[in-house]
Amino acid sequence: MSSPVRELEHAPRDDEDDPMQASGQEEEEEGDAVAPGEASDDSSEEPEEDEEEERRIREGFIVDEDEEEEQEDSEEERRRRRKRRKRHHRSRDEDEDVLDEEDLELLEENTGAAFPRRITRIRPGRETESPPAASSSKARAVIESSDEDLDNDDFPRVQDIHNIWDDERAAAGRDDDDVDMDDMDNFIEYEDEEEPGGAMDENEREERRRERRRLEKARRRAFGSHPELAGIDKSAWEEIHEVFGDGHDYDWALVDDEEAAFVEDQSKPEMKYQDVFEPSEIRERLLTEDDDLIRAKDIPERMQLATSSLSPSATLSLHKPLTENDLDDAASWVITRLSSRKERDFFRGDGQYHHLLPDLVQAITCALRYLFVLEFEVPYIWTHKRDYISFFDPKNPRAPVELLSLDDLWRLYAVGQKYRSLLERRAALDGLYSRLAVSDDYFENEVRKRVETAEMAADATEWLGMKFHEEKKNKFNVQFHDDEEQTEVRKHKMPSRVSAYELAKKTIVSKLAEGFGIKPHEVVLNFISDHNTHFVEEQELNPLAYAEQFVDPDAARAQPAEELLARARMILATELGKDPLLRQEMRNTFKSNALVSVLPTERGISKIDEQHPYFNFKYLLNKNAGDMLQSSQFLNILAAETEHLVTVSITLRPEAKANFERKLNDAFASDSFSDTARAWNEERSRIVQETLEQHLIPIGIKWTREWIREEAEDYLAKQCAQSLRERIDVAPYAAPGMKRGDTPTVMAMSWGKGDPHKDSIAIVFLDEAGRLREHTKLDNLVDTENQDEFLDMIKRRRPDVIAIGGFSIATTKLSRRIKELLDSVKNAGERSDDVPNIPVIYVHDEVARIYQHSQRAEEEFSALTSLGKYCIGLARYAQSPLNEYAALGSDIAAITFEEEYQQLIPKDKLLTALERVLVDVVNKVGVDINRAVTDSYYQHLLRFVCGLGPRKAQVLVKKIASMGGNLVNRDQFIKNGLLTTKIFLNAAGFLRIIQDSEPKPAKNRHGEEIDVPDPLDNTRIHPEDYELARKMATDALELDEEDIHDEHPSHVVSLIMQDEDNEKKLDDLNLDDFAVNMYEANNDKKRHTLNVIRAELVDPFGERRPDFILPSDWEVLTMLTGETRRTLRVGLIVSVQAIRVKENLVIVRLDSGIEGMIHKRYLTDAGLSPTQVVKSGQTLAGVIIDVKLDLAADQFSVELSSREDDVSAGDSQFRRVKHDEAWNHAQHERDMEMQARKKRAEVDRTRRVIKHPNFHNFNSQQAEQYLEKQQRGDVVIRPSSKGSNHLAVTWKVDDKLYQHIDVVEINADPTGQTAGSKFVVDGTHQFSDLDELIVNHVQAMARKVEELMMHEKFKPGTEDDLHLFLRNFVAANPSKSAYGFTLNRKRPGHFNLCYLANKNSTVQTWPVRVTPEAYYLFDTPAAGVPELCDAFKVRQKSMSLGGGLGGAGGKTPYGARTPGRTPAPGHVTPGHMSVRQPGRTPNPYGGASTHPSVPVPGAYPPPGYGGMSQYGAPQYGAPPPAGFQTPGYQQPGPSGYGQPPAPPGVHPSRAAMIQGNTWPNGF
Repeated sequence: MSSPVRELEHAPRDDEDDPMQASGQEEEEEGDAVAPGEASDDSSEEPEEDEEEERRIREGFIVDEDEEEEQEDSEEERRRRRKRRKRHHRSRDEDEDVLDEEDLELLEENTGAAFPRRITRIRPGRETESPPAASSSKARAVIESSDEDLDNDDFPRVQDIHNIWDDERAAAGRDDDDVDMDDMDNFIEYEDEEEPGGAMDENEREERRRERRRLEKARRRAFGSHPELAGIDKSAWEEIHEVFGDGHDYDWALVDDEEAAFVEDQSKPEMKYQDVFEPSEIRERLLTEDDDLIRAKDIPERMQLATSSLSPSATLSLHKPLTENDLDDAASWVITRLSSRKERDFFRGDGQYHHLLPDLVQAITCALRYLFVLEFEVPYIWTHKRDYISFFDPKNPRAPVELLSLDDLWRLYAVGQKYRSLLERRAALDGLYSRLAVSDDYFENEVRKRVETAEMAADATEWLGMKFHEEKKNKFNVQFHDDEEQTEVRKHKMPSRVSAYELAKKTIVSKLAEGFGIKPHEVVLNFISDHNTHFVEEQELNPLAYAEQFVDPDAARAQPAEELLARARMILATELGKDPLLRQEMRNTFKSNALVSVLPTERGISKIDEQHPYFNFKYLLNKNAGDMLQSSQFLNILAAETEHLVTVSITLRPEAKANFERKLNDAFASDSFSDTARAWNEERSRIVQETLEQHLIPIGIKWTREWIREEAEDYLAKQCAQSLRERIDVAPYAAPGMKRGDTPTVMAMSWGKGDPHKDSIAIVFLDEAGRLREHTKLDNLVDTENQDEFLDMIKRRRPDVIAIGGFSIATTKLSRRIKELLDSVKNAGERSDDVPNIPVIYVHDEVARIYQHSQRAEEEFSALTSLGKYCIGLARYAQSPLNEYAALGSDIAAITFEEEYQQLIPKDKLLTALERVLVDVVNKVGVDINRAVTDSYYQHLLRFVCGLGPRKAQVLVKKIASMGGNLVNRDQFIKNGLLTTKIFLNAAGFLRIIQDSEPKPAKNRHGEEIDVPDPLDNTRIHPEDYELARKMATDALELDEEDIHDEHPSHVVSLIMQDEDNEKKLDDLNLDDFAVNMYEANNDKKRHTLNVIRAELVDPFGERRPDFILPSDWEVLTMLTGETRRTLRVGLIVSVQAIRVKENLVIVRLDSGIEGMIHKRYLTDAGLSPTQVVKSGQTLAGVIIDVKLDLAADQFSVELSSREDDVSAGDSQFRRVKHDEAWNHAQHERDMEMQARKKRAEVDRTRRVIKHPNFHNFNSQQAEQYLEKQQRGDVVIRPSSKGSNHLAVTWKVDDKLYQHIDVVEINADPTGQTAGSKFVVDGTHQFSDLDELIVNHVQAMARKVEELMMHEKFKPGTEDDLHLFLRNFVAANPSKSAYGFTLNRKRPGHFNLCYLANKNSTVQTWPVRVTPEAYYLFDTPAAGVPELCDAFKVRQKSMSLGGGLGGAGGKTPYGARTPGRTPAPGHVTPGHMSVRQPGRTPNPYGGASTHPSVPVPGAYPPPGYGGMSQYGAPQYGAPPPAGFQTPGYQQPGPSGYGQPPAPPGVHPSRAAMIQGNTWPNGF
């Protein structure tokens, strides 16, 4: 590695004008040579320089003749001073550039090379400097750089502009002993140093330099004594000097400018586009480094991405390709996960294709090889390699069996990606095991061989970390390069999470656990085998007696034998529960026996009524999980859970759980019948129970949720993709007489919303190439002038079809009017040639609605109105639905393919499914590459071509455009470097080049090869099959090779294409025998390929898609009105408006614009005339009794009944959502009865009358709805459900977060007509009136909430968002801890303080309660937010010192919590309970009891209290510890803690005050 300075000095002459080089070199160009020992940048010289400068300024700038000698001395001194300054500046820059020790160590660690201790960085802007030649004598590689190197005059210098006066100063009498040399001469000498015989030694080189110095001095003296030799006489020179000086008079003023220019040039970085554009714009334009990497790699673009290429946030995939050695294992892994249909047809003995199972395995292996080894995309395999995924029987070639379908290939690709990820996880697991440097037979022989899923790999990693915890901790205590340097100062131990298992494992209890007679992994091996292979070693003593032997003899530290036995059970239960094989068995059990149940929350009971979509599963009970994989029900359940409307529980079938438990007990138990053995078996049974409840079942529940969710999402995404396929896998609209596949000319028309007073009719005409040829706007089609203009346009343009669309039902009137005009012209006797028979059709307008407001439309047709752009979208859809959907990009997800559930699918997963359909259809059709280069709209198809993507398509278009924008043949893709090899093989068969059928000679008259067209380039035939196609054409024409010897290789192809009987001649070929011969000769499977070649020779790129599908009558009605079958269902009651009243009926209009009618017999039971019952404009309620749709006549109407009997019956039975068959009828009836009872109580309760602007007769739900649009801190006073002497105050804490406060009225009015005289909150706060309560209590708390939310440590969002922020912060700053506040959404009026000690610990969550006077962190009050932060720091520091946090036991502070708790009994998903308590207003000040027997929050509970066992594990069935809410305004009792020191950053007096509140002095 060479020094940048040396690189600068050795730069070639071409760069001598570089200002950076000139500045860096000129320091050696002037003044005497300075020896290394004399070079100094000591700052002590600077005061002398300053004094010299001041003296010169005082004496003036004009130098007298007598002072000439002094001037020379000052010039020399000035040069030396400037030289020292520049050397000092460069030395300082180099010191900044020198790599420190850590950087050198990092380089050595990553490169494996050794580096010297002084290496400099390369500054930005020096990339253009040429490195020194390695073998040149005049430019040697230099590693170390120093100030001595800079002062060495042996190096060449570049001439500086300031030296132009040097020759003249020498002529004027400069000292002859001056040893300084002219740099240009030195440069010339440098060039001449090379001798033919080789490099000179140092002495010879020095002698040569001295000789040239002597000659140069002589030359200068000659010019000095004879200035006329230079063309100017001596007197002229003297006059010039007298007038202009010698050019150095103002050098002192130029020094700073030179240095400033030098600094600016050195520090100015090279300008890049990243410095100009926003990162978001760079990503949008695909210009990031990842994008460049994707473009450069010879791998299909979609295979390089982890997500869909349509996604704006597509990320780079870093997976490694599979190898040939992986294929067999991959095939056996994939085949069992492909589909249930394959399992049924191939794996079962009675399956239809069971005899073809080996062929299926071979087909899957071939497909995996093409996908993951050779890296070909699915369309390539499906089109060109289908023979290798089909069964071909040489004995019966006419009956091939398609082993893998197109959907199977995509599924194979998805499952193959999972297998590839599994291989990486296996490799990581093996790497971890090898780094641990341990040996474990169970892992090597059992666990590692059975790792078949990502979950098992994660389990095995966790198991290794648990079993070899100490080895892992010792071997992986590494220091990252970006960690701050650790100092030797002794620090207090930071909090860390230590599990009860780890603590017990380090104690004598681990020996007690070994006394159970069998190791956990031996139990697992017994479980998974058919019979026990490991047996229990019997104990002579019973469990209690055996445990007594391990009791500590010290009575002060002794624990009861029962407790020791419990901890030993916990050790075994943990090791069993963490075992990867046992966990996988539990997952398999859940997969086949899981049951899903749902119960509504209190909020859900009232909100989910019988018309709510969620009513279907409101009381779901024990539904089989396997029945939910192909529906949207489970995703809706999860959505309802996130809205806190329901809780989900997943359980096992009782018989499956009992069977699993019995089998595990059998694997663990002893076969002996003694009393001691029975006692030990009872202990083992307890271990099995604990293993199931604490470990295995929670793991199974979590996995089952994700499994059902993922399968349901995949199924629904596939359904949406199928809907898209039905829309785009169609040919362009074909009018009568058109050839299939030809693009029609289209006239598109729309009336917009159809308002005759506001909206005009927009008309556009597109030719067959999709170009806009004409557009106009008509006010209506009623006036004769407008009709004539419309018909004239029809006659001139003669469109193949007229496409209609609009935004209201009035569009049907436009369609009828157009048809009437066309029919009237024909009936009037006009020639049919003038007005052809033009069909008028409706087309889907979802894409057109998006397009009309898009930026793309504005760029393409800025002159058109929004309605005109909408018509463009309609016309384009009629010409090619595929082009329209492909042009949407990521906006395609905005199209509704499935109304009911599409919003439940994650966007990336939906885009991936939709993209695959676009890829399939685009490659099925093919893309004209030359048109794609010139047509930006058509160019959108190119990104979906096999092997390409948005990035590769973008660069391909640019390369072709730079060549002239036109390709002649496919060979140019490789010859001109347009595509890399692998991309070319993927894409070649789908990129068509339209050309003349007659090929030209491949060589010109000079014999040079030229690019000539090839008719095969306009077919779907892949270049690798060109010879096969030529052979087939030759055989069909019955030609010999001699007949076409001198012609283009594809000349015979052009002949067969032009032959009128080509189809018959090709059909005469026996392709079956041809395929059999190829298979027997070379084992080539080409039967399907031969069919493709024959079809392409007859009809190149022929249309293979079905006909264009017109929208149905219901689809047109939905497009125009938004009404669906569900909203216009017979029996529903709708609101209608009477628009015309006739004698026998009433014409009405629905809100959506659809017209309807009510006949006289359905109007009233009284038999009155409609004119007597209804007036025009009157609103009626009507029951739908029929829906009449006549699309051909453009008539859509409904028939209704407004009879009182029909309307009064209601439509609830029609709107009611049908509940699932697995229904909890008993719970449903109980909740319905409870709801009815509450409603009766509401009716019976006297309405309160309180004269206050904030009082409303609301319940809690109504109060929240009212406050939803109000500001934070707004208040509603309402009646309370606790009785007539209570009021409830609801105030808005934040969006969707409300606190309900119970207020007791003193001397309340029993009638409820007035308010009481006093109002008490929590028994301690009294207020004389409601205004005082609002101001001094609610608004005071609102200010406290606002103050904390404005603090920098507050983070909006959920608690999970805060956890993620803390983890990211600590990961970026490993030496720091972090904390923050967020709102507690489950306890309004509270905050959560979340704290992360270090990157290896878990996030701790502490509650913060807000009161009008203070914040409370547990029982510690804090007047403001700074005091609250200090209280947290003091408490955390003290608990860290006292072992309360991360010390012995690693417990979370009492009253706080940590994430990841085991679900509550019954396995109900935690964290989604209702905010309010059932039927009562919660007390915000309710919290821990102040009874003496209840410990104060923050202090440790006594052993066994509050459900906590002595080793820190929660006891089963125990309630959660109280203390999340702090008692209001109560002093804590003594806790027994000493006074800890104040933490850094907290004032001692404030810390003492806080500690005084938290830990009183004394015990």
